[in-house]
Amino acid sequence: MTTFDLETTYLGLDGAGEVKPLPVGPDFWATIDRNPDLRANLVAVFGGEGDWPSWEMHPQGDEVLILLEGSMQMVFDRPHEPEIIFMAPGTTVIVPAGVWHRGVDQRGAKLLAITYGAGTDHRPA
Repeated sequence: MTTFDLETTYLGLDGAGEVKPLPVGPDFWATIDRNPDLRANLVAVFGGEGDWPSWEMHPQGDEVLILLEGSMQMVFDRPHEPEIIFMAPGTTVIVPAGVWHRGVDQRGAKLLAITYGAGTDHRPA
């Protein structure tokens, strides 16, 4: 059995039981839309400080976010005012498909994301 770190090797889940390790190199995000191993869902761990530089939205599926370490706030862009969720270790948030969201005020954050990512879009914060 091979072990790895989810911060440097993500997982592509095909939805039918197959899991494909995805090594994360310098061109991973730039070529993500052409990666044949990505499959339906991406499982990854991200670390961070401060605010995400952009909003993101997954039009075709929900995203599960679980904070493993640190603290942060998840902001949902809602029509009348933003919805802000404080996250401490163990907090789990489901981001509904089609909702713009971003992480802010990250302090030693380590976030596990399970993303149905087809068609993911970004816009500047």
